[in-house]
Amino acid sequence: QLQLVESGGGLVQPGGSLRLSCAASGFTLDYYAIGWFRQAPGKKREGVSCISSNAEITNYALSVEGRFTISRDIAKNTVYLQMNSLKPGDTAVYYCAAVQRDPYEAAVCTIGSGIYDYWGQGTQVTVSS
Repeated sequence: QLQLVESGGGLVQPGGSLRLSCAASGFTLDYYAIGWFRQAPGKKREGVSCISSNAEITNYALSVEGRFTISRDIAKNTVYLQMNSLKPGDTAVYYCAAVQRDPYEAAVCTIGSGIYDYWGQGTQVTVSS
């Protein structure tokens, strides 16, 4: 059974850092693009970052570019989102999601949520003093 489990959320002061983890089971990341999304109360879900199935391509929302970094550890079958210089506006529930990619799509990823088939349960990130 394909499953994604996020962890690493919490309460952090503005300017602080957190690293989110997305542990995959039931499938291997080699054939899946992974995206990170977030949803704040009263707001629509927003794409944050993604990494292609061959890990050669990453994309970021303009709001997080330069502050967040997505990476992957194949041995641990886990994708990470390193979040630095956090702002109160980053407060949200963060989700990871997966979509299977054919070989010709190995270098493609998008932060549009509509294509993702599998979703984790989310982890809360709160940035507040």
